[in-house]
Amino acid sequence: MRCSTRVNVITSQIVAGEEVDVARKDGSDFKKGERDFSAKSDMGYVGEKPDLTSAMKTYTNGIVAPNRVRTVVGNLTGREHKFPDWQTGYPVCLLDGGEDGNRKMDWKPEEQVWLDRQDTGFPACLEERCKFMLVVPSTNTTVEHDYWRMLFDAKIKGVGFHTAPILIEAPKLVTDEDMLEFLVQFRRQILYTLDVGMTAQPDYIIMGMSAETFFGGMEGNMELVGEITDRSGLGVATGAEACKYALEAFGKLPDGTNKIKTISIVDPYVTIGDVNVIKFFEEVGFKVQEIHGFKSGSATDIAHIPADACEQVIRRLAEGRPDAIVQCGTNLSMVDVADRMEMEVGIPIIAINAATLWFALRELGFNDPIPGATRLLREH
Repeated sequence: MRCSTRVNVITSQIVAGEEVDVARKDGSDFKKGERDFSAKSDMGYVGEKPDLTSAMKTYTNGIVAPNRVRTVVGNLTGREHKFPDWQTGYPVCLLDGGEDGNRKMDWKPEEQVWLDRQDTGFPACLEERCKFMLVVPSTNTTVEHDYWRMLFDAKIKGVGFHTAPILIEAPKLVTDEDMLEFLVQFRRQILYTLDVGMTAQPDYIIMGMSAETFFGGMEGNMELVGEITDRSGLGVATGAEACKYALEAFGKLPDGTNKIKTISIVDPYVTIGDVNVIKFFEEVGFKVQEIHGFKSGSATDIAHIPADACEQVIRRLAEGRPDAIVQCGTNLSMVDVADRMEMEVGIPIIAINAATLWFALRELGFNDPIPGATRLLREH
């Protein structure tokens, strides 16, 4: 199973100028604005941003009520996140239609009794603390399971996920060209996906798709964040940024550097994915010692990689004694494996689904420890 790509091999190929056309298209020379996030023109529906400025607004039920937008400063990033008011004007709720009304459906206005919303309205019953939009590729069968399991294990109440799938029309990932086409599909669909997800009136967005968040390094990641926020008005957690903050969470040294300096990586990608994952982590200050790409044949294929294969690769990567191991690829089921193996190999293992959920919760001030989901969620 020794099909890992070592960093010096990839770096020397790029620096030496070999395969110049490949280097030009693989994201290593990323320039902001080159990626096309235009929504598909044939979708019909185009959503709108939530109203984050008006003193009063008309809610979807027709009620005109105060618009109490909240601003939350991220505990990790320091960025300001606007929380729309999805509560003050809700709900319209008939409690009693009167004697004739209850029996005959002939409701007389003078006899009707309606729920008193008072000044604050009522929050969504199951998500009174936070409603996340969880964006996932339509091919992904792992993210939702991981997220709900972690949330339920921690018995965190009042937080939930509304999933918005990105249509992936061609999931094949055999070659670098296939992966580039996969990302083109993502960009073609993402704005429409956000429009659909916004109809559930979420507070914050979590990207359950990681490949695009690594392409173009940190600048590419932040361009994606900007596109999502511009469309939705909401803050967003991405896998790449979450992994950065997760590695930093294990502690700063007196000189301001991090205890985690050298990492190894496991992902499901072909070489072009490996190149961009390396680029991201090296840009944000970590030395990548080794990377193992499973080279999955399609986006759906990834979910079928067994735990035994993941364990075998982790043990081998751990032999090089990196400071941490990072797993990328949200359809690769690794939270349980990482949690189990951290004790065995004696180093932190950052599973991307655990990291992205951790980032979203901690950024918004939810500090509940989550058992069975790696040291990151138990200790930080």
